[in-house]
Amino acid sequence: MRSYPFYIILILCLTIFLVDLFAFYWLQSIILLIENPNLKLAINILFWFFTIGLITAIIVLKIRLDFVGSYRKQVLISSLYGLTISSFLPKIIFILVISVAYFTNYVFSKEESLIIIPSIGLLSGFLPFFVIAYAVFKAVYRFKVHHVVVKSKLLPKEFNDLKIVQISDIHLGSFNFRYPILERAVKMINNLEADLIFITGDLVNNYAWELRGWDVVFKQLSAKIGKYSVLGNHDYGDYCTWKTPKKKKANFELIKYFYQKINFKLLMNESDIIEIGGDKIGLVGVENWGNPPFKQYGNLKKSVKGVQEIPFKILMSHDPTHWSEEVVHKTDIVLTLSGHTHGMQAGIKLKNKQWSPIQYKYKHWAGLHAENQQYLHVNRGLGWLGFPGRLGMRPEITLIQLKN
Repeated sequence: MRSYPFYIILILCLTIFLVDLFAFYWLQSIILLIENPNLKLAINILFWFFTIGLITAIIVLKIRLDFVGSYRKQVLISSLYGLTISSFLPKIIFILVISVAYFTNYVFSKEESLIIIPSIGLLSGFLPFFVIAYAVFKAVYRFKVHHVVVKSKLLPKEFNDLKIVQISDIHLGSFNFRYPILERAVKMINNLEADLIFITGDLVNNYAWELRGWDVVFKQLSAKIGKYSVLGNHDYGDYCTWKTPKKKKANFELIKYFYQKINFKLLMNESDIIEIGGDKIGLVGVENWGNPPFKQYGNLKKSVKGVQEIPFKILMSHDPTHWSEEVVHKTDIVLTLSGHTHGMQAGIKLKNKQWSPIQYKYKHWAGLHAENQQYLHVNRGLGWLGFPGRLGMRPEITLIQLKN
């Protein structure tokens, strides 16, 4: 919200008012069914009280945004965003459904229309509200384990059945220091008895202060062989206004140091070799690499130095577009692990088919993809950013099992 000029905020408020005006108009057709005049008056007053309160809150927040602390600002923006979506979207659906029902009504008699059509409209408004409420208050922290099997003839025999746990896009600032919530995810991860644990970027929203106290939680993560990480676009502090470049650098250094505190090896355009019984695989980690407007800190050529001769290589790269642009058909990297998209925190999955609005921006936005015996897995993210909920896109813990 900070990045938008004031006139954009005013346009948003005007849009909210106009939508609510239409919703209020159609609401009267439902209120007619209520006989108690005091109840009618109360519903009308509450409707406009909420509308005026929401618009006022948006304007006041915009005015005060530069004068509140970073933590408070982050909480306020996320809360207000969720409140706006939970109010705005159901009313839009309510208006569309009840308008179509009234203007295309050839099924019901006039008497039936007075009851059935308002009921349809009411259901169309309340159902999305309850769905969004579920996404915000329940589904957002319903962690889910996705089991993925990757087969490759290049995998050394000693690494057959190797178990990797991938988590991504944790966005710790959005947890607001509610440590027990993430501790549930840590217990789920440890129960998987992983050989390796990878974090593929976006540990924070923007700031190093978001990490306060979380080292105690992350130190509980257990892996038999090792724990590794790379940075995501939000880990660089690029989305904040800093008083001096020195302050931005200090913030960045603290984020990098946090990985050292929790015993994760942060790979920044570098590689490592994992060896079991004389067999080896190469692990490559690049800094964030994405198509504009996302910055390209990653250097793949530099990253693979030291593991070129190892046939089986795993790449950690936060943004899945990197796979299409520089990895598949261009390198011999077998498996790439990414995140970044969050699956837009909203989608639908029916059997083996899935859909999310994010697919119109990212070709590879969730799950396992394969081309030319090369694989990409895109994690749906463990946390959230912006909209404080998840709808049909539960926070993901990925268990990847390697087989030859």
